[in-house]
Amino acid sequence: MNVSRALAGARPESLWLDNPARPAARPKLAGNLRCDLAVVGGGLSGLWTALLAKQADPDRDVLLLEGGRIGWAASGRNGGFCASSLTHGEANGRERFAEEYDRLDALGRENLDAIARTVEQYEIDCDFRRSGELTVATEPYQVAALRQLNGEFLDQTATRQQVASPTFLASLWTRDRTALLDPARLVWGLAAAAEQLGVRIVEGTPVRRIGDEGARLDLYTDGGIVRAERVALGTSAFRPLLRRLRLSIVPVWDYVLATEPLTDHQLDALGWRNRQGLSDTGNQFHYYRLTADNRIVWGGYDAVYYYGRSMRPGHRDRPRTYARLAEHFALTFPQLDGIRFTHAWGGAIDTCTRFCAFFGTSYRGRLAYVLGYTGLGVGASRFGAQVMLDLLSGQSTELTELRMVRSTPLPFPPEPFAFAGIQATRWSLARADRNAGRRNLWLRTLDRIGLGFDS
Repeated sequence: MNVSRALAGARPESLWLDNPARPAARPKLAGNLRCDLAVVGGGLSGLWTALLAKQADPDRDVLLLEGGRIGWAASGRNGGFCASSLTHGEANGRERFAEEYDRLDALGRENLDAIARTVEQYEIDCDFRRSGELTVATEPYQVAALRQLNGEFLDQTATRQQVASPTFLASLWTRDRTALLDPARLVWGLAAAAEQLGVRIVEGTPVRRIGDEGARLDLYTDGGIVRAERVALGTSAFRPLLRRLRLSIVPVWDYVLATEPLTDHQLDALGWRNRQGLSDTGNQFHYYRLTADNRIVWGGYDAVYYYGRSMRPGHRDRPRTYARLAEHFALTFPQLDGIRFTHAWGGAIDTCTRFCAFFGTSYRGRLAYVLGYTGLGVGASRFGAQVMLDLLSGQSTELTELRMVRSTPLPFPPEPFAFAGIQATRWSLARADRNAGRRNLWLRTLDRIGLGFDS
């Protein structure tokens, strides 16, 4: 593959958001408002919270505030994998929540079922397909690890019969735990459903700070003040409004390519008739899938942290990473030589040290938050929304009693230590991938103290 030629026409924007069906922007907040529940953030966490709140109590006055456009950030920039896992996979879940992992696994399956029902109930046209996922081994040492996990193990021949690549040595097929979808269309559909139930949505209205007025919380925006009885925060990788959370997450930037639509001949050369999502098993891993119009969305590998937890818009475009991804694509699918990429984009992932969401409250239980999905928010955000609503109710529920909900991850250090530590970890993870997965002293130390970094 000539990488420069393959990337020459790629637009630096998300394939999902580059769609003429994208709804027009909603008005900004103009003046002061009151509401029962204010939801901050118009991505999947916020939209699920607003929708579930109105479903549970149709008389509740719910206002959702989005600083930009609905779904413009992480919710519209991911790969569209909607997994049942709430714990970033079985291994991570069993290590961190051993005594309740089986229940968390069941809750995750129930959560994915509920997402499917919502898509059907509100006729959300987001190409929701429960096609499962193939986790592929591309190095000999990875094969044995796949055999230890739950799922259908496929040897090299069976794997390549599913998807033809000379790099695949074996795989694990989990048939019912992952759906693939168009994440932007899911966001737009959830927003329309919420409005249908009476949720008010304002866009272009960032919340600058929160004021505690005792009986209520005041949200200060550029367009006015929102006076709310309860507040739910779903702000993803952006700087948390609560100061005490600012070391709890770091924004890690992920980059994605999308090809032009494949021809019938190219599809036949790949196989891929079951249209599963795919990911490989290295520390630095790729994820990839087919879209409704038979493009391949190919992302991952580079996980980039910018000094100071920077969220500058310029980080969304990184040609150096695009070139690396294109080179890896060519190695994986040499039969697609000559294909071109039409889109190349980046987005920030809210990463925490336990690799899965954490929760909490503030202002004497009037505010709840969820952060730290670490790449699994497409599915787990609905679960996170329900946890926030349970926390705001002030009642003890099955979800609020989970250790996953009651515990919090260790924070990242401040700068310059965060940058130095993350760079050392990324270097070490890449080195482990080159050395049959063997973890050096730095990684083993992080394992012992419960800190981590997900690529």
